[in-house]
Amino acid sequence: MKQNPLKIASLGIQHVLAMYAGAVIVPLIVGGALNLTGEQLTYLVSIDILMCGIATILQVWQNRFFGIGLPIVLGCTFTAVGPMIAIGGQFGISAIYGSILISGLVVVLISTFFGKLLTFFPPVVTGSVVTIIGITLIPVAMNNIAGGQGSPDFGSLSNISLAFGTLLFIILLYRFTKGFLRSIAILVGLAAGTLAATIMGKVNFSAVWDASWFHMIKPFYFGLPTFEWTPIITMTLVAIVSLVESTGVYFALSDITGRKLTEKDLSKGYRAEGLAIILGGLFNAFPYTTYSQNVGLVQLSGVKGKNVIYTMGAMLVFLGFVPKMGALTTVIPTPVLGGAMVAMFGMVIAYGIKMLSKVEFASQENLLIIACSVGMGLGVTAVPDLFAQLPETIKILSSNGIVAGSLTAIVLNIVFNVAKSQKQSKSSPQKLKVS
Repeated sequence: MKQNPLKIASLGIQHVLAMYAGAVIVPLIVGGALNLTGEQLTYLVSIDILMCGIATILQVWQNRFFGIGLPIVLGCTFTAVGPMIAIGGQFGISAIYGSILISGLVVVLISTFFGKLLTFFPPVVTGSVVTIIGITLIPVAMNNIAGGQGSPDFGSLSNISLAFGTLLFIILLYRFTKGFLRSIAILVGLAAGTLAATIMGKVNFSAVWDASWFHMIKPFYFGLPTFEWTPIITMTLVAIVSLVESTGVYFALSDITGRKLTEKDLSKGYRAEGLAIILGGLFNAFPYTTYSQNVGLVQLSGVKGKNVIYTMGAMLVFLGFVPKMGALTTVIPTPVLGGAMVAMFGMVIAYGIKMLSKVEFASQENLLIIACSVGMGLGVTAVPDLFAQLPETIKILSSNGIVAGSLTAIVLNIVFNVAKSQKQSKSSPQKLKVS
């Protein structure tokens, strides 16, 4: 069936807007911490957006060697922000990109092995991981609703009104419209919220006027990479942890699209992420992982085709070459984004719960896995300094709520289910002999 190009483009823009704020915040935070110049920061933001598009296309393009072929969006991982700032401060920015390059190579090398670990990711683990991802993202939405942390008007009535007005508008569109208009409810809601903010005088177009029209990328913009053991180990751990997060997203989209994943599919998905990380190192961008906010958008829109994501990837590549055009998306006020994020992130939680519905709840072991993993993920998110005194390389595995909760689910599943099933399989032949 032939698809309307205008509809595909509109849905692609919706996906761009859903991930754009999350994607650009990473280079802004890292670049600011490393005291980059305005020109360097502009490059960092632009190359990040461009590489998000290329990384997404690598993942959606399913072939013999890489690409899981699901409507997945890749963006720079938040897990790497703290480690990159620490590495840059101690070893310099060149060590950041040396460690990113090696970590991407490691992911490519272990992708086949990692894809064989399906037994470690049953619904009790994947459902918990997806639920944790959604829960830990909600505070981001709440801060945006109030105007963003550090904003002078944080929590003002105007910010809250804009955010909940946007959310209410999206809900009403979803309730009272059908077809295409319903599928782009998020996009229309963001446009309506921005229009309302413009009338209120809360939209600043200075970023558009200041941005240049064309931007040329080049490898090793910040100089040749250097290789230090501690940064390499640190970023490799970050990359492996990101694969754990991505596995939950893979299975969430597998459930939404009704496509059963094989070990080979998972391996190609991991390999695509490894290639994206390597490209990020070459062009001085970032490590990349799956973006869960776009999973909620796939469900809300009901559009699960890859053409929309291909279009979205091409748009990101274009925006990466034209900073002035890319700057247009930054005029959306933070409260407006926050209102839309509540719907998208909440949908991620809902799908995590749906995946957990496949779990055998009569098992006390499964209940304990869910309780501890979700509790750990939420707890670390609420108290991020809980493990502040631990060594830097260990903090990577504990200071992020998604990471801490996901690893808790994996380890407890091994203790209660995998080890138990292996023990039973070893003892069953003996029982047969006795009988």
